[in-house]
Amino acid sequence: MLYLALGAAALAVFVWLGRRGRPVFQRPGLRVLSGVAAIAAFAGASFLAVRGGWAFAPVLIVLGLWLAMSARGQGAGGGAAPRTSAMSEQDARSILGVGPEATPEEIQAAYTRLMRRAHPDAGGSAGLAAQLNAARDRLIRR
Repeated sequence: MLYLALGAAALAVFVWLGRRGRPVFQRPGLRVLSGVAAIAAFAGASFLAVRGGWAFAPVLIVLGLWLAMSARGQGAGGGAAPRTSAMSEQDARSILGVGPEATPEEIQAAYTRLMRRAHPDAGGSAGLAAQLNAARDRLIRR
């Protein structure tokens, strides 16, 4: 009975935190804690199922699934793309490494050269690729 009360209390706290409008586990340390708690919930559910506690095991399974999904987050290198509307022309030039006298062809060549290295499929990050795209768009569409 104690397991059911603790599981229900933990589930209620997590549901309350989730309804506050902010994701519960945003910082990396809390994502790790969420993953560990999910593993503990699955282990507790399997222990209760083996011991005959079939009435309490589903609560821990649901809690473990919710914790595992919240620990998943955006993944490595993910995150929101940077805002591109505030990028100045000077910032765009420094990102692409071109001077003020660069032609659209030179800008495109610099973009292509950098994107070969920074593309997420080539081992780069999505954030850097988004910055390169925004810089190229800012300079070519002046």
